[in-house]
Amino acid sequence: MTTLSSLAPVMFLIVMGFVLRAKNLLDHQFWLPCEKLNYFWLFPALMFSQVATASLNDFPVRPIAWSILGAVAIGAVSLWLWRIWRSQPGTVFSSVIQGALRPNTYIGVAAAAATYGTTGLTVTSISIAVAIPLLNVASIIILMHYGQGKRPGVWQIVRALVRNPVIISVVAGLAFNVSTLKLPDMIGNILHILGGASLPLGLLAVGAGLDLKAARSAHGPVLQSSFVKLLLVPLITLFIGVELGISGPVLATVVLFNALPCTPSAYIMTKLLGGDHRLSAGIISVQTVLAAVTIPFILMLTQLSPN
Repeated sequence: MTTLSSLAPVMFLIVMGFVLRAKNLLDHQFWLPCEKLNYFWLFPALMFSQVATASLNDFPVRPIAWSILGAVAIGAVSLWLWRIWRSQPGTVFSSVIQGALRPNTYIGVAAAAATYGTTGLTVTSISIAVAIPLLNVASIIILMHYGQGKRPGVWQIVRALVRNPVIISVVAGLAFNVSTLKLPDMIGNILHILGGASLPLGLLAVGAGLDLKAARSAHGPVLQSSFVKLLLVPLITLFIGVELGISGPVLATVVLFNALPCTPSAYIMTKLLGGDHRLSAGIISVQTVLAAVTIPFILMLTQLSPN
């Protein structure tokens, strides 16, 4: 019950965003500037302040990385084998596997902070640092290979990664943390205020971006991607984490990170690189809705695990 009550405000804000957009209670021009403000400024401020001030030596960074990336790799291979067996079209496969690779970090940070406090927020920041750059690269490579759009060069990929504000903020936070410098109180307070605005705006934008019409088509690929992302990968993460000695809130947060629905930015990348962007929209929307049930279920199993 504690997990459900902790996650309820997160789900409420997502539903609120959907209603605000569906009923036109806010001008439709509000959402794009809101998303840009959060993506380029507010969320990076939250990530930098959290990583820069965290006691990283208190957390098992390598086991966290192995648990997250190992489980995602197994999930990706299972989808690839399914594609070979079922002769799945490349454009469909590229959207399905991206839906199983890329997590919605807004939901992840909000849910981890609400459920596990500072520990959850720090572990999620570490998870973002070790996973997001690699998962972004993997998604681009897969879309380049199987998509039908214009293929970017290597330097375009590198430039996109080094200009990603979330990656920049996490890397800068790690560098600041390692340097043992102390964040000035005034700067820390400013970052705290900016970061505090990030999560509610991000969750409202997630809800506003839900496309339930797209979710009604292509049931098979949508369910395939959702099963791997929301159930298979989290369960594998739980198994690997327990085997590597992770326990308690750290284990739960790592499993939560790999149980997150697909990020809305996957739709943009799929459209640019020639994947099935309508399928991506459906996957993102269905996963976001289903996650309201699957995340509490997965976290309940985590609490029952021998750790």
